[in-house]
Amino acid sequence: MAEHRNGKQSDGKASGSSSDYSINQENFVQRLQRFYTHWKEHKVDLWGGSDALAVATPPPSEDLRYLKSSALNIWLLGYEFPETIMVFMNKQIHFLCSQKKASLLETLRRSAKDAVGTDIVVHVKARGDDGAGLMDEILRVVSTQSKSDDPVMGYIAKEAPEGKLLEMWSEKLKGSNIQLNDVTNGFAELFAVKDETELTNVKKAAFLISSVMKYFVVPKLEKVIDEEKKVSHSSLMDDTEKAILDPSQVKVKLRAENVDICYPPIFQSGGEFDLKPSASSNDENLYYDSTSVIICAIGSRYNSYCSNLGRTFLIDANVMQSKSYEVLLKAHEAAISALKPGNKTAAAYQAAISIVERESPELLPHLTKSAGTGIGLEFRESGLSLNAKNDRVLKAGMVFNVSLGFQNLQSQTKNPKTEKFSLLIADTVVISEKNPDKKPEVVTSISSKAVKDVAYSFNEDEEEEEGTAVKPSMGNGVEPFASKATLRSDNNEMSKEELRRQHQAELARQKNEETARRLAGGRLAAGDSRGAARASSDLVAYKNVTDLPAVRDPMIQVDQKNEAILLPVSGSTVPFHVATIKTITSNSDNRTSSIRIVFTVPGTPFNPHDASTLKFQSCIYLKEVTFLSKDAKHISDMVQQTKNLRRQVTSRESERAERATLVTQEKLQLSSNKHKNIELRELWIRPPFPGRGRKLPGSLTAHVNGFRYSTSRSDERVDILYGNIKHAFFQPSEKEMITLLHFHLHNHIMVGNKKTKDVQFYVEVMDMVQTLGGGRRSLKEDDELLEERRERERKNKINTDFLSFVNRVHDLWGQSPQFKGLDLEFDQPLRELGFHGVPHKSSAFIVPTSSCLVELIETPFLVITLSEIEIVNLERVGLGQKNFDMTIVFKDFKRDVLRIDSIPSTSLDGIKEWLDTTDLKYYESRLNLNWRPILKTITDDPEKFIQDGGWEFLNLEVSDTDSENSEESDQGYEPSDVQSDSVSEEDEDSESLVESEEEEEEDTDEDSEEEKGKTWEELEREASNADREKGDESDSEEERQRRKMKAFGKARAPQLDKRDKRSFPPSKRPKMR
Repeated sequence: MAEHRNGKQSDGKASGSSSDYSINQENFVQRLQRFYTHWKEHKVDLWGGSDALAVATPPPSEDLRYLKSSALNIWLLGYEFPETIMVFMNKQIHFLCSQKKASLLETLRRSAKDAVGTDIVVHVKARGDDGAGLMDEILRVVSTQSKSDDPVMGYIAKEAPEGKLLEMWSEKLKGSNIQLNDVTNGFAELFAVKDETELTNVKKAAFLISSVMKYFVVPKLEKVIDEEKKVSHSSLMDDTEKAILDPSQVKVKLRAENVDICYPPIFQSGGEFDLKPSASSNDENLYYDSTSVIICAIGSRYNSYCSNLGRTFLIDANVMQSKSYEVLLKAHEAAISALKPGNKTAAAYQAAISIVERESPELLPHLTKSAGTGIGLEFRESGLSLNAKNDRVLKAGMVFNVSLGFQNLQSQTKNPKTEKFSLLIADTVVISEKNPDKKPEVVTSISSKAVKDVAYSFNEDEEEEEGTAVKPSMGNGVEPFASKATLRSDNNEMSKEELRRQHQAELARQKNEETARRLAGGRLAAGDSRGAARASSDLVAYKNVTDLPAVRDPMIQVDQKNEAILLPVSGSTVPFHVATIKTITSNSDNRTSSIRIVFTVPGTPFNPHDASTLKFQSCIYLKEVTFLSKDAKHISDMVQQTKNLRRQVTSRESERAERATLVTQEKLQLSSNKHKNIELRELWIRPPFPGRGRKLPGSLTAHVNGFRYSTSRSDERVDILYGNIKHAFFQPSEKEMITLLHFHLHNHIMVGNKKTKDVQFYVEVMDMVQTLGGGRRSLKEDDELLEERRERERKNKINTDFLSFVNRVHDLWGQSPQFKGLDLEFDQPLRELGFHGVPHKSSAFIVPTSSCLVELIETPFLVITLSEIEIVNLERVGLGQKNFDMTIVFKDFKRDVLRIDSIPSTSLDGIKEWLDTTDLKYYESRLNLNWRPILKTITDDPEKFIQDGGWEFLNLEVSDTDSENSEESDQGYEPSDVQSDSVSEEDEDSESLVESEEEEEEDTDEDSEEEKGKTWEELEREASNADREKGDESDSEEERQRRKMKAFGKARAPQLDKRDKRSFPPSKRPKMR
């Protein structure tokens, strides 16, 4: 990440050889012409009458900072050139830099001459030279070429010199006869209007953060709230930062090396809010109780161009919160609409103020002091603040971060964490072409900010009350949705279902007896061990005070040998082991720099007390410390050294801990006869070996007691012993892109520095991506058919080679008596029994085998041994549902259950049949269950669990039979509220068919139908009328997912009439867009 902090391809990149990097000559020419034209036209008003312009770029830094000098480097040259001095004059451009940078700049000579008629002069600073002589030479040329006796040089006054080179340059300027003028405003105006290339970069950055917000942040928050997890703001920040830096996580096809963050993602809740861009995510847990507010702000950079996005999420909002958000939304939209070419910059903020004054004047004192700032190469472009005093004229091509909020509003609640709240909305906006009627383009619009998409209601009691209130509207106590499958099923289907029920009843009896024996035989430990704290070794930097190094001056130092950082505290040097440091950051302004160190404090969330810290419970821990210094370079060096040292220590300790838990295995015995080796070549491995180099394929060879996979690199080798293989799978390519062998192991092994129980070897049967129009491929139909035939032949050959390898390994295992007891066999997935579902984060095709349930294409892999399953509970199963969830409970009750979400309901019967044939007991429920407390109850009191009937509490048929005629039996499902679109359409389309059937049977079955009740025609007509009265055609699955609903704002005033619901259809599932 450090390479991206201060622009695309920082020091190590730009200072590389000229063969590795090249400057875009066309961009350079266009922007150099624009630069010189702007300088000549605005020489007096913006450039201070400067005869020359000097820009000095500081050394690279890992800290997030935005500098005009770095911005000019990237804007003009495409790269940042650290420790480089540039001096622009009418006839010459001087560069003072190292030899490697000079070789790249030499290529610009002809382009500069053609563009603006200037000569490029490169001064190469030798290693060890302070550059003083070269600087004197540049200043002499400035004085010579100036037309006046007192030459004027423009420079960026706000950037303090860093490093020896820039400090020397600053001294030379001050000691010369040259007058210095600040030209910050000139560069700000130059960068304000973006060209097409720049706008494309901004839009790509905006698309990335919009996708991260919609497809990562929102689902993450929903899951945390839905499952009532405790997650800290800082943890959410870290996860979101990783998603931004790896666009593939949100299916965005941008190169990760071109992407960076604008600032660490900000998550705030629980009454503590800071709407400034410099805010940070604290270590407090996300607070999502009723009337709580969550603010999230994220920013990303693509090719160093910034984009920003901020959203506020309302949880069970009250009237005050809902009204305030609606006013803020209107004000935000008004500010965006005012951003048109020819308007003054202040018009945006004035438009927002007008809305607030008209809609809710009492909120005006809480409104932020500006509506945002310009954004581009810098996160906040100077001179383009959207405040009430800025009279700069807006132009097409300008880009703004329109950020508006209310700070410290009071809510009528008694909870200290919700009595104060703030609201924030931020979007990246591009001012469109010169057409004044064209609205500005909101390039982050993918992430919705509408009230219906950010307001949530998770109050289950109110949901049940609403369901009960609607219930009488059905009329006559007749359910409107009768199951056609139940009423019209033939005898064969009923008998098949009856056989399955009888078999499941027998399985239930056997399962309860088996569970009772297991619980009685080995009393499971009471309590939940999932959150057990992991013991850590004592961290000792120095065994004795005398071991401390002598420090003359009170300054921060890093002791690499003893892995400690030495801090001056009250005149003494105090050592801290780097492993105790959680974060270390630095910040610099014009005069001083600061370093902030946050320590890992035991007993806080995600840092529980371990065996080491429990010995010192009475001690006081230092949580945070901040130092100020005038030596910015020293501060930067200390931060860099500490981070590097901490990274090394963490990596070493992590690998040591991983290896310490490995089970010692026997040594691999290599085959002596090389001619008869069973081998597969050109295979790839998952998980892959670490390292930044080019990945290489390898060979998998079967030896005497195990497999060995190796590449041409000597350190890339993996041994898999036959005795450690728990399951082996061979999956040929059918609809997938790969053919694979997968091994699920008993004990973990190390693949590189990764500890894993699943190792996979595969070959891609065809190219994942084909270049369109590439090569000399003809578009003739014959050529396309020939290409398809070649792909089929390649796929068949690969499948045949894998099958041959598997058969030969089977023969090897069958011939050796030592392997017969291991029951080794390659299992093959049964695709015809497969189904789609979400076992982890993405949808996948899950396939049963003879002994497992597997998913071997998407990572992380899924391998579930059927013999380890206690029961399976099918959740959210009901009429009208489009999908359901499968919860797998293991025989080891200390192990978390595994959930496979969003399985299509069309797969329900097939899954039931497969579970029944494999003798797995399954249950069905209409709601999702919270399994952790259930399993804890069982392990705490197994006798009571057995006495109460074991797993029969999950049996819906028993509970429904007991309460068949009671009103409570209907509370689990409200047909009137959850009719799906598909059901409504199907019923309407089939109405004529039903009528014809009824007319044919009217004469013969009239008496029997009077006894049974209403006909299908009457039932469907009543249901259709009821739906039209309600205007509610929402999908049942989305309506009831996880027993929670997204509200348009349940506490808003005035309340919506039920007949008006058609105007605000609920979203497909409770999510923020």
